Amino acid sequence: MDGVNAALLEVDRGLSGNANRGGRRQVTIISRARWAELMDALGADLTPAARRANLMVSGIDLENSRGRVLRVGDARLKINGETRPCEQMEEAHAGLQALMRERWGGGAFAEVLDGGEIRVGDAVEWEPNP
Repeated sequence: MDGVNAALLEVDRGLSGNANRGGRRQVTIISRARWAELMDALGADLTPAARRANLMVSGIDLENSRGRVLRVGDARLKINGETRPCEQMEEAHAGLQALMRERWGGGAFAEVLDGGEIRVGDAVEWEPNP
């Protein structure tokens, strides 16, 4: 996973250039704060790229967010569920997979409702619940 300063989100497709496109799991998202908690608990210093998520957000708690809509810049993402950690997380660091199973530590997956270019530093916020 290579970090970029900008990316294009496409409606019904997900992240432009990503290998997995379409379906309900178009974009995977992790929280910067939750990643830091995991690293502290393990005494590790893995880069967030080890998680292999498409998007890292700050100031947002993803736990129990299924059905909510997240605005990133002008794009809108509907959270469809929790991203469950795979065995690659255990290969990255012993104990990481088990810790990620708690409190949505693996992040969330979403579908793109409104696409557009997103950039590092864009505002990220929850839309009010209907």
